[in-house]
Amino acid sequence: MIALVFAQGTVELIGLAPSDPPLHAALRFDARSGSFRAPAHRYADIVRALMKAKVSYEDRARAYVVLESGARVHREPRPYQTEAHAAWSAARGRGVVVLPTGAGKTHVAIMAIDEKRRSALVVAPTLDLVRQWYDLLGATFGEPIGLVGGGSHEVHPITVTTYDSAHLHMEHFGAKFGLVVFDECHHLPGLAYATAARACLAPYRLGLTATPERTDGRDLVLDDLVGPIVYRKDIVELSGEYLSDYETEHVEVELSPEERAEYDSERAIYVAFIRKSGIRMGSPTGWSDFIMLSSRSADGRRAMAAYRRQREIAFTAPAKLAFLEHLLHLHSDGRAIVFTQDNATAYLVSRRFLLPCITHQTKIKERSAILKGLSDGTFTAVVTSKVLNEGVDVPEANVAIVLSGSGSVREHVQRLGRVLRKQENKRAVLYELVTRATTESNTSERRREHSAYR
Repeated sequence: MIALVFAQGTVELIGLAPSDPPLHAALRFDARSGSFRAPAHRYADIVRALMKAKVSYEDRARAYVVLESGARVHREPRPYQTEAHAAWSAARGRGVVVLPTGAGKTHVAIMAIDEKRRSALVVAPTLDLVRQWYDLLGATFGEPIGLVGGGSHEVHPITVTTYDSAHLHMEHFGAKFGLVVFDECHHLPGLAYATAARACLAPYRLGLTATPERTDGRDLVLDDLVGPIVYRKDIVELSGEYLSDYETEHVEVELSPEERAEYDSERAIYVAFIRKSGIRMGSPTGWSDFIMLSSRSADGRRAMAAYRRQREIAFTAPAKLAFLEHLLHLHSDGRAIVFTQDNATAYLVSRRFLLPCITHQTKIKERSAILKGLSDGTFTAVVTSKVLNEGVDVPEANVAIVLSGSGSVREHVQRLGRVLRKQENKRAVLYELVTRATTESNTSERRREHSAYR
C-alpha cells in the first residue's frame, strides 16, 4: 500500500515505482530515498489527488490532533470579522485576510482555530507579538500554550513561535499542526521564511496583514504559501463606527463542566426557595423579603448561601479572571479601570493582580491618592466596585473593563464613555466580560431576574 510520510519538511509518497504517474505535479522522484517527494505544504493537495484517483493509502504524515475543546472565551465579532472568517472558511480554510491595524485581525484567527479544532501554530514576527499571542491564546482556550523562541522550546497542540524559530525548527515539528496562522504575513515571502512555510504540513492556513503588498513583488508568493486574499477591508471602509475614538467589546467566557454543574445546582436551590416562598423579587420589598425569610430556616440559609455562590461563580469564573490578566498585560502601557459588581469581587481582583482598590469604604484621601497615582502613571490600573461609574475625572484613563454583565452594571456601561480618553494613536476601549449561560449573560433572563427572582 502507498504510504504518506513526513520527512524533514517534505511529504514522501512511498510505494510508487519511478515509472508510475506521480499523481500530482508537485511530486518529484527522489532517487536517494526511492520515493516521490513534495514540499510539506502540498500535503492537502496530494491527499485530494489520491482520493480523486481512488488510490488507497496510509497516512503516516500527519501528526496533528483534534483539540479536545474549543474556546472558553467568546468575543462578539464585528460584522467584518464574521465576514472575513466566513470567506476564509469557504475557501477551504486557506487564504489571507487583509484588515487595517487595530481592526482585530487576531480575533479572526481565534475564530478559525475554534472552528477547525485542529492543533494550531501561530507564527509572529517579534517576541512582543509572540507574548501577546501567548497571553491571548492561553486566556481564550484555557489550556497550556506552547512557546518556541526567546529561549523557550515547548510544543503543545496550540503553540506560538517567531518566524526565525519557525525557520529553524519547522522541519522537525511541521507535521504536528493542522492549522497555521501567519501574523503579519507580508514577512512570509522572504526566502528563509518561505522555506519554513513550505516545510509545514498544515492543510489549513490563515495569513493576517494590513499591508500584503511588497516592493520586491514577492507578495505573489503568498498565494502558494498561504492562499489567495479571501477578504479585504481598507481603513477608509472601517473608519467611523469601527475605528472611532471609543469602542466596546463584549466578551463571553465559559464555565468548566465542574463549574457549570455547581452553578446549576446552586442556582436551582436558590430559585426553588424563591418559588416555594412566593417571593417576587421584582417587587419593592422582594429583596428584603428574601433576606428576612432566608434567616428563619435552614432551607432559607442554604438558599442564601446558594444565591451568593452562584453569583460568585459567574462573577469570578477562572476563565474570566484569566482573560482579565491578558487584558491588563495587553494594556499595560495605558490606564485601565476595572469595574466589578460588588466589594468582594473588587477585593479578590485587587489581591490577585495587586491593584489598588476603591470601594464605598475607601477613605476620601486614599481614593484621591489612588486616582492621582493612576493619572501620573504610578498605577496602570485600579479596580472599583461601581463607585467610579460617573462623576470621576481621570483624563488619562483609556481602558475600562467591566467584570459583570448584571443589570445594574449594564445601566452604567453607557456612562463609562466619559471616563475613557483616546491616547495618541490609540483608541479608548470598554470591555464587558460576562459568563456564558448565566444570569449575567442573557438579557431576557436578566429581565426575568428583576421581575421574578432578582
